[in-house]
Amino acid sequence: FDSVYDWNSKQSDLYDETFAPLVDSVLQGYNGTILAYGQTGTGKTYTMEGLADVPEERGVIPNAFEHIFNHIARSQDETYLVRASYLEIYQEQIRDLLSKDQSTRLELRDRADTGVYVKDLKAYVAKNALEVGKAMKAGNKNRSVG
Repeated sequence: FDSVYDWNSKQSDLYDETFAPLVDSVLQGYNGTILAYGQTGTGKTYTMEGLADVPEERGVIPNAFEHIFNHIARSQDETYLVRASYLEIYQEQIRDLLSKDQSTRLELRDRADTGVYVKDLKAYVAKNALEVGKAMKAGNKNRSVG
């Protein structure tokens, strides 16, 4: 492990020390993944989402949204296209949480030219962190719990 955080840790410290360097790498063109995995009730949702209305308790995801769009706003002579998707893998089933039809199960595929992807996963263009946050809030209503 590179770091261990306990219940006294601040969301901002966790993000700044652990996730901000990864997001910076993504902004330089590298692929990056942040994954929360663990037993029910261990704090994954709080760590990833936090409390959106309390800035010092915002989780990894809203902090990453802000980080990305602040970078874009400061950039000059570069054009960005941000697309947002929201999927869930639960009991080995993949679902598009932003789809109107939640009964549809998606498939993981691999192509030599693009790599691993989820077939038929929708992607929506987002112009700011607020739009991505709204999409996430809509998708959260479709998450499996338990």
